[in-house]
Parts: sequence; structure tokens; C-alpha cells
Amino acid sequence: MLNKKSVDDINVKGLRVLVRCDFNVPLQDGKITDENRLVAALPTIKKLIADGGKVILCSHLGKPKGEPKPELSLAPVVVRLSELLGQEVKFAADPEVVGPNARAAVEAMKDGDVILLENTRYRAEETKNEDNFSKELASLCDVFVNDAFGTAHRAHCSNVGVTKYVKTAVVGYLMQKEIDFLGNAVNNPKRPFVAILGGAKVSSKISVINNLLDKVDTLIIGGGMAYTFAKAQGKEVGKSLLEADYLDYANEMIKKAADKGVNLLLPVDTVVAKEFSNDAPSRVVEGSMEADEMGMDIGPKTREIFANAVKDAKTVVWNGPMGVFEMPNFAEGTIAVAKALADIDAITIIGGGDSAAAVNQLGFGDKMTHISTGGGASLEFLEGKELPGVAAANDK
Repeated sequence: MLNKKSVDDINVKGLRVLVRCDFNVPLQDGKITDENRLVAALPTIKKLIADGGKVILCSHLGKPKGEPKPELSLAPVVVRLSELLGQEVKFAADPEVVGPNARAAVEAMKDGDVILLENTRYRAEETKNEDNFSKELASLCDVFVNDAFGTAHRAHCSNVGVTKYVKTAVVGYLMQKEIDFLGNAVNNPKRPFVAILGGAKVSSKISVINNLLDKVDTLIIGGGMAYTFAKAQGKEVGKSLLEADYLDYANEMIKKAADKGVNLLLPVDTVVAKEFSNDAPSRVVEGSMEADEMGMDIGPKTREIFANAVKDAKTVVWNGPMGVFEMPNFAEGTIAVAKALADIDAITIIGGGDSAAAVNQLGFGDKMTHISTGGGASLEFLEGKELPGVAAANDK
């Protein structure tokens, strides 16, 4: 799965190259509020321009659900992308994505030109991976490059379907980096290998916990899902997030860790409050909480234990915050983990989503080896699943 052809294995001079990017950026009043994804796409685009390819970019944005919604147009992306690239990016504004504007623009391209198609999810066929739209996209190009890891866990027309009709399909630099870091971390890690899992639910991380217990030396569990483990061990968790259907599963995982000799670390103390609010009075509890209390963050002893557990690690993967980190008063646990990772000499990989947001907001982004651009995709990678968007590229 991991030995894929990349943009370095092909020469696109004079060829039409369709690049699936991840330009699913946050917009507010038509302005881009975080341009990380645009910046991350630049190396691949620049390489294809330098090689003299005719570069046709496509991406989805938000969830227009198969109809043209002006507020989800990629128009704002064109403006900013042109500035970042230092050359004009033409916008093929067809509501049907592959329409007369797109065809005319591609027809008129010279080597090194760049155009951007409209939001691929304006077409209902996109998320259903239906052939007609895949063929239309393929008809625009000679070569396909997938550089959108954020959607790699989905089989859509613009990342998987199109490869049925284009002979040469390779991955871009961003995709390659994700495969290298996440793939190697899970399949061939430098040891000790520590995984830190947080976030709200055990149910969404079941297969991840199961898969990682076969690979890691230490598994740390914090965040909302820790309360299901606490309850499974006979502690009272009050009004905390609890998935009662998963108590047996939690106990099975505790047993599996013991059988495999994996060091499984769970919180020993918790910051609790009576309401879900930043200003709610809080206290630290070891053991059981009161019936009207809920866990909001890991406690000070736990922060120290977790930080110590990563000190000698050589590979660390972190997915999911330790508490309600969007409330400053309950962000301490997440901050402590981010700081601990920033201070160690190891390969540190942040698995997308909330953990990536937390690390960036807290200013530790440049201290991490790799911050994944895909939340769901990186989770499925950690589960050991094959990602359709990766699988569709040509093997070396």
C-alpha cells in the first residue's frame, strides 16, 4: 500500500495534469481564516509548474450536497492561491465543474499555466463515485496527481473514480509525506513507540486502540473516552461522557494490554465541574466523582505521569485532546501533552483533527515532526485500514 509512484517518478512536460488538492479551508464572510492547507499544497503545484505541466487543480469545499452553493465556491481560494504562487491561477467557474469554461480554459493552456475547477461536490455524483463524473474529470487530463490526504479515506470521483480512466495516477508530496510518516510510524516505528489517544468517544477509536495495542510499547488514554475505562474499572463518573455499551470492550483492552506487555496508562486524577462551561467552579478528583459532576480534563498527577511516559520515546503518535481544550480553564491537560512532545527528541506525529488544531493554537506546531492534514484519514491509517485514495495510485 505504501510503495506508490509520486510526482518525482514522472515527467509532465507539455501534459495536462489534474491535481486533487485539499482546499477545504475554513471561510468566514468569504475570507479564508486558516490557509495551512493552501500552503501545504504549494510544493506539489510548484514542482508540476516547473516541469512544464498544464496544471488543473480540483478540490471540494464544505458540504454543498451535490448542488452549486455560491457561499461554498472556491472563488476565494483562487485569489489567495494566485498570491501564494506568484502567478495567475485562472478560475473555471462552471456550476457543473467540468463545463464550457473549464474545457475552454484547458484548451487554451500553455505549459506552466494553472487553472482551478469549481467545488467538486457541486456534483451529486462526486461522493457516490459515479462513472459519468469520473470520466468527465479524466477527459481534461493526461495524468492524475492525488495530493489530498484529508479525503483519502473516501472513494469519490475526484480522488478514486478518475484513476479508472487515466493511465498515470501518482501521489503528490503532501500525500507522500503522510504515507511516509503515518505508515512508517505504525508499521515500522523507532522504539519505544508511544501512542496517545484522546477525544470524546471510545466507539470511534475502537479499531485504533485494538490495532495500536499490537504495535506500541505504551498506550496513553485521556479525554472523554477515559471515563468509559474508569467506569469499567468500577469508578463512578457522574455526568461524564460515558459509552455504557463499551464497558466490556474497555476491560478487554485492559486485559489485552496486560497480555501483550503494553504499558496502558489511564488518568489517575480528573478535573471535574458541575456544568459544561469555562467558568464553572472545578476541583480535582482521584477515584469516584459525585453524581452531579463531569470530567473536563486530566488532573495534575496524570499530566505528570503522561509527560514522563513520553520522555524516552523515539516515536509518538497523538490523536485527540485530553480535555475540553477549547475552554481555556480545561486546556491544561492538552497543553501539558503538547509541551511534553515539543521537548523530546523523537518523531512526533499529530494525527489531524482536534489535536492538530490544539498544537497549532498553542504554538507548538513547528516543534512537531509531522502534523497530519487529515483527521478521519489519519485515524483510519492508525486502524491499519487501506485508504482508497492511496490505493488508487500506481505502484512503483
